Amino acid sequence: MESIESTRGCSNTSKINEDLVKDDFTPSKLGTKEYWDDAYQRELQTFKDIGDVGEIWFGEESMDRVLRWMEKEEIPEDAAILDIGTGNGVLLVELAKSGYTNLTGIDYSAASVKLARSVLQTEDFSNVEVKEVDFLSCSGELSDFDVCIDKGTFDAISLNPENTEEGKACYIQSLRGALKEEGLFVITSCNWTKEQLLQMFSQGFDFVKELPTPRFQFGGKTGNSVTAIIFKRLH
Repeated sequence: MESIESTRGCSNTSKINEDLVKDDFTPSKLGTKEYWDDAYQRELQTFKDIGDVGEIWFGEESMDRVLRWMEKEEIPEDAAILDIGTGNGVLLVELAKSGYTNLTGIDYSAASVKLARSVLQTEDFSNVEVKEVDFLSCSGELSDFDVCIDKGTFDAISLNPENTEEGKACYIQSLRGALKEEGLFVITSCNWTKEQLLQMFSQGFDFVKELPTPRFQFGGKTGNSVTAIIFKRLH
């Protein structure tokens, strides 16, 4: 799974309106840096031992969905693309295989960064930049990206047992800083519905489209197992 980011350094960010965001899940160790440091350290060792890259969060279809959208929208191959919480770097590999040349992956787990670099090197894409960065530091280190992609990172932030609302607000602030004006944000979530994501990203972002995702029926109701939304950064 892509990593999450801690909430340090963001004490001045505004708090998301709690009336708009109703958590329907409980905090978990999956929301802690310690969990992901341990997980990626194990995956790094496994990759060294047998070459297994580890879990692909939401499966390969989640990556294919984003790549199909990018191809349909004719995103230029030299567009500056940021993978937020790159995890094992597999999405970067697929982007590079699709011809994209200006790729950056970030993760706050040092083990994740080592794993992603190793996976990319094995695939002969060692020129792809992967950096150990706390996305929630709000430091302005990341900027001028045409496309930012999140596949599970915002979900994990939502599971953080501490400073959850502050973390979400800081994420949105960091995202605005990372994207160019009218830059595109692609988020895939299994925790949040379309309506919830539209509410949370209503300040500073415009809804572009929802990508089709698998649907299920339970108890007479129909829903989506994951939600994939495209936003555009406003002025």
